[in-house]
Amino acid sequence: MEQDKPGIAEVVNNYKEDVVKLCKYLNYLEVKQGEKMYRNYENQETPTMKFPVYDSTLLSFIKVAQTTKFINKNYVYTLSRKKLKTPEDEIKFIKSAQIMDMQALGDILSKYVLKGMTKGTLWSEGVSSGVFYYLVKQMKELIEFWTVPM
Repeated sequence: MEQDKPGIAEVVNNYKEDVVKLCKYLNYLEVKQGEKMYRNYENQETPTMKFPVYDSTLLSFIKVAQTTKFINKNYVYTLSRKKLKTPEDEIKFIKSAQIMDMQALGDILSKYVLKGMTKGTLWSEGVSSGVFYYLVKQMKELIEFWTVPM
């Protein structure tokens, strides 16, 4: 256990500030679980062209998430190694994650944030499935647990 302390302290120091930024959205993410987070905008002049319009708080959360150290373009490798294929798999992993899994949690966040930039419904899925809520909640609990003086 003594050997793990510098590693744990490093993880906590590395991610604490970013977790605090994301925690501002925790209540919002909890309340919005199960809801569709966008509506399709249809222009009457060009009815064939539809595009999603998102909730402003969701867009703010995505913007903040993009600025964190959690975002990793190589998230696919972690998801493959951990066999995380569905939101249910991801939530199960998130709920059992430990402090040393913080980067893996970030890789799940990366999937939704980065892939959502081209497949817009993924941001909505992250909220409605509860993945965003459980991610931020678990990150917060882990940081709080390890910042308490021993």
